[in-house]
Amino acid sequence: MAAGSPPLPSSKVSIPFYRDTRIIAIIVQIVFVIAVAALLWYLYSNMMNGLRQANLLPTFSFLSVPASFPIAESVIPYDPSMTYGRAFLVGILNTVRVAVIGIILATILGLILGIARLSDNWLLRNVALVYVEIVRNVPLLLQLIFWFSLTRLFPRIQESIDIGGLLYLHNRGVTLAWPQAASDFDAWMLWVYGGIVCGVIYYVIRRIQFARRDRPGVAMPQAFLIAACVALIGFFTTYFAYGAWPVSLSIPELQRFNFVGGITVTSSFAALLVGLVLYTAVFIGEIVRSGILAVSKGQREAARALGLTPGQTMRLVILPQALRVIIPPLTSQYLNLTKNSSLAVAVAYPDLFYVANTINNQTGQAVPVILMLMASYLSVSLLTSLFMNWYNRRIQIVER
Repeated sequence: MAAGSPPLPSSKVSIPFYRDTRIIAIIVQIVFVIAVAALLWYLYSNMMNGLRQANLLPTFSFLSVPASFPIAESVIPYDPSMTYGRAFLVGILNTVRVAVIGIILATILGLILGIARLSDNWLLRNVALVYVEIVRNVPLLLQLIFWFSLTRLFPRIQESIDIGGLLYLHNRGVTLAWPQAASDFDAWMLWVYGGIVCGVIYYVIRRIQFARRDRPGVAMPQAFLIAACVALIGFFTTYFAYGAWPVSLSIPELQRFNFVGGITVTSSFAALLVGLVLYTAVFIGEIVRSGILAVSKGQREAARALGLTPGQTMRLVILPQALRVIIPPLTSQYLNLTKNSSLAVAVAYPDLFYVANTINNQTGQAVPVILMLMASYLSVSLLTSLFMNWYNRRIQIVER
């Protein structure tokens, strides 16, 4: 640099902190968090003041107080002398009962419906189309009320509609024959447990073998087959050893005012289950249809070229690849079915929401009851999502 020449300008210009976008972004976020916290504190203080004036401060001590109200259906033993905590547990189990059975039946019906929508048979394809368009455009609540009203049209229990001596329809619900454990059931269960152990051992050994050979393979179907074979062998072995079947079929018999034997499904549970299954199966069917269409047409042509039948092509080639597209939206439908079960209050089924509402009306503890209600639904939904996400990761294609 020549003597007396001015200094070169610095390439790094200092910016005041109040004009620095990074600092401004951090300040805005801090202000937003403080504002939200202040709002929540204000709402909480206002709520507590109101509850204090009404002498209804939130507490969970009411869970140990006798409930004093009956519940029409219960998975576990319950009577009005038991506590509110027990009643709430009954509501949770009733909801889980509907959700689990509904998910299984809706998945089966949805799979059939999705395949039928792509059938080459004109009649089957259009019947499935009409069913989809009608059911998915009618509100679920209206469908539940329809099915519940339909069950009320059945005759009195003394004039039940007899279907083969194994199924009876009446205005109290549906009574059907049901398996029951015999005196030798425990001996057979030892075989069942042994079959499960053999299946697990086989599965572990096969997975180790596949891992060592560094090639994919699924041993789960074979493990199930081994467990089923051992259980079936034990079933007949128990019969020949004791001279009686370990499981017998309980046939319902009409007495003076009620049926003896079998199992009776109430009209409320039947209406709720049928409505949820038929409604959710429509959306599952459309998910299955879209998943099948997402599989390249060349896969079907290659399977046909190998001599596979249409059934084998669908079962062994198309559906395994379509599952990777089906599982994520299918999870949402499982969650929707679980949450839609809260509409059971319309058909007088004592689910979680029904029981929680009754507890709230009797105790006045709205805040604790709503928190318990939210936590219960959240737990069931998160467990469902956790399982489905695990299964989704399991079936994904992994690049080697």
